[in-house]
Amino acid sequence: MSQQILCLPGDGIGPEIVNETLKVLDTVSQGFSLDIKVSHGLVGGAAIKAEGVPLSDNTLKQAQAADAVLFGAVGGPDWDHLPMEQRPEKGLLQLREGLGLFANLRPAILYPQLAEASSLKPEIVAGLDILIVRELTGGIYFGQPRGIRQLNDGERQGFNTYVYGESEIRRIAKVAFEAAQKRGGRLCSVDKSNVLEVTALWREVVTDMASEYPDVELSHMYVDNAAMQLVRDPRQFDVIVTGNMFGDILSDCAAMLTGSIGMLPSASLNESGKGLYEPVHGSAPDIAGRNRANPLATFLSLAMLLRYSLGEAAAADAIEVAVGHVLDQGLRTPDIASDGCGTVTTAGMGDAVVSALKAK
Repeated sequence: MSQQILCLPGDGIGPEIVNETLKVLDTVSQGFSLDIKVSHGLVGGAAIKAEGVPLSDNTLKQAQAADAVLFGAVGGPDWDHLPMEQRPEKGLLQLREGLGLFANLRPAILYPQLAEASSLKPEIVAGLDILIVRELTGGIYFGQPRGIRQLNDGERQGFNTYVYGESEIRRIAKVAFEAAQKRGGRLCSVDKSNVLEVTALWREVVTDMASEYPDVELSHMYVDNAAMQLVRDPRQFDVIVTGNMFGDILSDCAAMLTGSIGMLPSASLNESGKGLYEPVHGSAPDIAGRNRANPLATFLSLAMLLRYSLGEAAAADAIEVAVGHVLDQGLRTPDIASDGCGTVTTAGMGDAVVSALKAK
């Protein structure tokens, strides 16, 4: 029986990087005799233009029926004037909620070939391999009530609600503990329990669960200190687990340690293993359509899709190895270029990875 992937390129550089990723998927499917069917849909600004909403009911149903979703990026200045509920980013939030994608896995791995591209000294980041596990469907991004109101004195006030239930905390902590068991056996839970009651509960629940995982060394860190430690000594971390907002911020910080946000993939999973896979970077409208975007994060997101949702670990490994070979050849998109390396276009990088896959 064939496996189904829904492809949602989105906005900005999304269509460019997803197009190259489909070339990689076609190559790896042929090489490993995979029976994968790809369908296409609209999300974000593209969906607003064509359908009037950032995510249609039909597209959500397509996503729910698929085995996995390959996602590009959403957003851009064309839609900044719209109310919050109508902006392209709302489509991604609706996908996360509609698919129950509560666990966001964001690996931050430094390819040795890119040590010089990192914003930190090579001796600080060499060998970097961190997994950030971010809770994705709760916290302040989804908490109610929220909005902007006018006070009695006429001043406007914005407000959001930061809330987590114990079951939500246990669910994401379980994912993180199990990930640590398969890696270096160390888990750091990040919170702000000295000032936020919701994260005081977070720390209490995660601490209670530690006895269930005696092979995992649990530590705790306040989010401000965690941000500092990521740029001071990032290799101290193995797996980090944290809430939605903190995870959003820290994972982007970790991205720059690897040389470029264009190198980081991500997986967002539900309890059955179905997932949405996307590069961590955004839609980059300033370079959209210029054939300059780095597609490697999307290729690596495809590898995660094959591994986590489709169970094709060998094909996933092949993509990751091919990316390494291309970097060994000195090929770089502009965001990771340095002296002595050849700069290639988005399509050129796609062609190079396809050639590396065919050579194996």
